[in-house]
Amino acid sequence: MNNLKLTDFGPIKEADIEFGDLTLFIGAQASGKSVVLQLAKLLQDKKQIRNTLNQYAFTWGDTKEEIFERYFGEGMSALIKESTNVTFNGKKYDLNKLKPQRGELKNTTAQESIFYIPAHRVLCVQKGWPNYFSDYDSSDPYVLRNFSETLRLSITQEMLDKQYFPQNNKMKKVLRDAINREIFHDSIIEIKKTDRHRFVLNVNKDSLGFGQWSTGQKEFLPLLMSFYWLFPAAKVAKRNKIEIVVIEEPEMGLHPNAIKTVILNVLELLFRGYKVIISTHSNVLLDFVWAFNLIKAHKGNINDILELFGIKNVNFAEDLKDVLEKKIKTYYFKHTSQGVEVKDISSLDANSEDDDISDWGGISSFTSTAAEIVSRLVSINE
Repeated sequence: MNNLKLTDFGPIKEADIEFGDLTLFIGAQASGKSVVLQLAKLLQDKKQIRNTLNQYAFTWGDTKEEIFERYFGEGMSALIKESTNVTFNGKKYDLNKLKPQRGELKNTTAQESIFYIPAHRVLCVQKGWPNYFSDYDSSDPYVLRNFSETLRLSITQEMLDKQYFPQNNKMKKVLRDAINREIFHDSIIEIKKTDRHRFVLNVNKDSLGFGQWSTGQKEFLPLLMSFYWLFPAAKVAKRNKIEIVVIEEPEMGLHPNAIKTVILNVLELLFRGYKVIISTHSNVLLDFVWAFNLIKAHKGNINDILELFGIKNVNFAEDLKDVLEKKIKTYYFKHTSQGVEVKDISSLDANSEDDDISDWGGISSFTSTAAEIVSRLVSINE
């Protein structure tokens, strides 16, 4: 996935997006970040999505309205207008012609290339275990249903050990230690089998059901399952044909130090050869990208990057040494009177005369304003 151009799609008035190795989408709520990412997945993984829906007896319908509501969710057919234009990887698409043709679903072996981690991921484990694809209503977003089913299959087919986290053969030690230190605090995640499988948290020998976990622990569990799945064991770097990982709002419910742990896992994804796209409201992620850009510009090395996380690990640094060569892009989804304008602010230059760039799409504006007010008052009093 290289580029995506949009005109009049949902709230988006105009967008011209060139994807990097790591791409960040920032912007206020309802600015179109999620629907743009879901559209990119639909265009790239269309055949596999059709096969999956067919497998679970979900039909696409006969109209574009039915097709889009089956994929994006109930009420989302209004995303497409008569003036909508979409160009993906240099090819112009007619969104009215996404319905599978006769015989198209037969004997197809299309595989998923974009692994999508949705913002509402905690819904898939709200009873302590990933839901089946068919547990959802047909009007629920496809990306949620597919994500939940992928997690469910990954556990039932690959790992039903009683102790789920930590495990020595899953993840590098530096990643396990960071997750333990910042999120689970020496507690152990176990798989408990009564009438059904479910996750419990063993805290000082007391088993806590999923409902009793902290909000951050609940939010992180689907991310942990995703990272387990994306980090195959042995010498296999990547999972199947997955090329791109989308993570929506990875910061939800997490302390800033826990968000740093997520970033470490993103660095591992980049090391393994995945491209990563993140939609976020977190200043921690923008702080990281800003520092990454400056460290790279001033000929720093991977140890300078790891110092941000308080990590000194020779083996981990050696693994990540080429990450500084990766390209990072940042786009601001800006509400205007004409609709949402998608703006490239990748430089994140704090000295830029463009407020959208210097304030990082509004994410750093409150901190900057607070600092100015305090500085002024201190100066007056002195």
